[in-house]
Amino acid sequence: MSKTISTVAFIGLGVMGHPMARHLARAGLTVRVFNRTEARAEAWSAEYGGSHHPTPREAAAGADLVLVCVGNDNDVRQVTTGTDGVLAGMAEGGLLVDHTTASAELAEELDAACRERGIGFLDAPVSGGQQGAENGALTIMCGGNDADFTRAEPVLTHYGRAVTLMGPAGSGQLTKMVNQICIAGLVQGLAEGLHFAEQAGLDQQRVIDVISQGAAGSWQMENRHATMIEDEYEHGFAVDWMRKDLGICLEQARRLQARLPVTALVDQFYGDVQAMGGGRWDTSSLLRRLRAVGR
Repeated sequence: MSKTISTVAFIGLGVMGHPMARHLARAGLTVRVFNRTEARAEAWSAEYGGSHHPTPREAAAGADLVLVCVGNDNDVRQVTTGTDGVLAGMAEGGLLVDHTTASAELAEELDAACRERGIGFLDAPVSGGQQGAENGALTIMCGGNDADFTRAEPVLTHYGRAVTLMGPAGSGQLTKMVNQICIAGLVQGLAEGLHFAEQAGLDQQRVIDVISQGAAGSWQMENRHATMIEDEYEHGFAVDWMRKDLGICLEQARRLQARLPVTALVDQFYGDVQAMGGGRWDTSSLLRRLRAVGR
């Protein structure tokens, strides 16, 4: 019978990890935290309780479940399999869940490293952005086995509204790639539509009010159109992170011999946005690129 999870470690308190860990503390779990910028971990612990630790290894010691949410593959390796990584502090029978959007190869690598130590593993990237993390309404796509998923799911539901096992290790990351591929095309289409409406002299808000009720409607349209019309992009998921994700998608597509012509094109457009100084702008800033090109 699986051990009940009462103590968790959360590694990475960025714009996503900070509220995700907060939901766990508010749910009554004992939360041990680590962040590369130690002052942020100290502030989190002072506000929400639990404890902060100087290394991932020390944060993971004594935790039933370790959750990781950092930047990229190398960051994940550093906080998991490095000298002071969580695997050095976790006991046999523990469970590691990686929420970072990373490569499927890394997920398979971590799964193997965990199995050697008698530790369970799930790759579990999330979608929903900072808003979803704050509201506890993330979509979580998991890769791993049924037993580990069953054990982790009650914890993940504290900040996930849809938590789904997609298949063996790596399947969560592959599903997140599909998510990012779809978003890239949708945001570019929305940017082009709004740009066209503006050039045609239409009231953009009235256009959205009409077309959002039909087949053109989407989450991106509902949640991003207003700030796009106002040319305001200082929120949400940054272009730099989207390019990192699309790079993962395009590399995986090459391995699978999958054709992603639109994704590759939109990735180049995001490169243009970065060149405009918009690396930290929201991904909907594709519209600003069109406006700039049209001038």
